[in-house]
Amino acid sequence: MGEQKLDVLAQEAAELIINAKKLVVFTGAGISTESGIPDFRSPGGIWSRFDPDDFTYQKFVADPETRRKQWQMLGEGHLTTMAKPNPAHYAIAELDKLGRLDCVITQNVDNLHQKAGVPDDKVFELHGNMQWAVCLSCGKRYPFEQIKVRLDGGEEIPDCEVCHGMLKPNAVLFGEQLPYEVLQEATHRSSNCDLLIVVGSTLIVYPAAYMPIYAVQAGAKLVIINLSSTPMDREAAVLIRAKAGEAMSKIVDRVREKAS
Repeated sequence: MGEQKLDVLAQEAAELIINAKKLVVFTGAGISTESGIPDFRSPGGIWSRFDPDDFTYQKFVADPETRRKQWQMLGEGHLTTMAKPNPAHYAIAELDKLGRLDCVITQNVDNLHQKAGVPDDKVFELHGNMQWAVCLSCGKRYPFEQIKVRLDGGEEIPDCEVCHGMLKPNAVLFGEQLPYEVLQEATHRSSNCDLLIVVGSTLIVYPAAYMPIYAVQAGAKLVIINLSSTPMDREAAVLIRAKAGEAMSKIVDRVREKAS
């Protein structure tokens, strides 16, 4: 996208933000690829090295070899400890500091919105958070840093230190229900906003992709920032084909200028 065109679209998006009373930002994998987290589906992504069939909840629970593979992947740290927020994450956090953000609804499990400064209670993680592991027997939660020390020490399938129950990454696996309360609150926030900005999602993974649909059905304006097309493009008041960091930084610069 040309610099001049991006400037114009960023200005249009900024005007919508300034006029909005309740802004929801919805983010997907495209915002985190700029932090070095590989998109699961793209060439060179997670699924080019690991079989998606090994990431079902049912197989994880039933098969020790599946658990070993998952912990091996997580031990590499790309989703857990190595990644840092990028300009898009910081721009969204800046919207919160400017008093413009109702909440972030995210498909991502990387904790980068919180690392960038968005308060925990304003981030609704539809697919969980890889920063934690949880015991399926007693419910005890462990910070992933603690588990990674054990993996780095040669432990292949860590178990609960309290009851020796099965540990699972606190992210939603295939075949597992989304966290009910988070989904309910995200649905409520989407249905009651007057502006929803999609950043880095192709909007093809459901039920997460219902969020912008709920917003539009309730009369909210829609901004989409994504490098490729989405099923909701025709509904967008502003459609930006650009990298998340570049687009969001420009938009927030415009918002800050008008707010000062």
